[in-house]
Amino acid sequence: MEIVSVIGSGTMGRGIAFSCAAAGFTTFVQDINESVLSNCKSYIEKQFRRSLEKGEITREEADHAMSRIRYTTELEEAAKDADLVIEAVLEIMDLKIEIFKRLDKVVKPSTILATNTSTMSPTEIGAQTSRPDRCIALHFFNPVPKMKLLEVICGLDTSEETIKRSYEFGRALGKECVKINEFPGFAVSRMNCLIGNEAMNMVMEGVGTVEDIDKAIKLGLNHPLGPLELADLVGLDARLRNMEYLYKTLGEKYRPCPILVKFVKAGRLGKKSGRGFYTYN
Repeated sequence: MEIVSVIGSGTMGRGIAFSCAAAGFTTFVQDINESVLSNCKSYIEKQFRRSLEKGEITREEADHAMSRIRYTTELEEAAKDADLVIEAVLEIMDLKIEIFKRLDKVVKPSTILATNTSTMSPTEIGAQTSRPDRCIALHFFNPVPKMKLLEVICGLDTSEETIKRSYEFGRALGKECVKINEFPGFAVSRMNCLIGNEAMNMVMEGVGTVEDIDKAIKLGLNHPLGPLELADLVGLDARLRNMEYLYKTLGEKYRPCPILVKFVKAGRLGKKSGRGFYTYN
């Protein structure tokens, strides 16, 4: 692989794009929102400046990496020459399917189409294309440059060649890959959503404060972030969409906590909105 295209330049998309460029790939970033795309460019340039200041890369390496990135609002321009396209849009199945259908018409026959979903079916998404054998889910974790895991989720028709190439790509980014056979929530999200939802239930029931519940999990279970901190980081709207999907596919134990629903309705979406379970400057 030489050229990677990232569709969607939000929190996950920009992290994936930065990691791809840093690993030496020519990287296209596409978003229909020019403001979001501009923020993505600023974020990526800031990350390279930080790496330079820390002595992790040289000025020449930073300049070369940034020169490998192309920003565009046009899907065809971003994807037509790519060896791998990674969709990183909202967790809305109809939206993902629409994008995959469009990509299927413009990319090369050999191109792999990947979705960065944390819960949804790559089989269902890939079935809407002419290349289900070259469709897969690559689940990155936030923040992408720091998190070492890449979940490689195989759909029903995903080929061994696609899995092999996806592993090679992940390793080129410095990630540890795990192969997961498709099932709602995969491995990490299935567990993480349960833990986070139960922490929210405990807040609602008055078991403890937000801070104390997070501290208990961090120090008692050796988690680097508390479940409520993590939900704020991911985005409470994104977490609610994941919970609703898992509730629909896996049943009652994934029913979203009422306080999560209430916070999203109030616009308390976590760190990105300035307020969730915590308040941010």
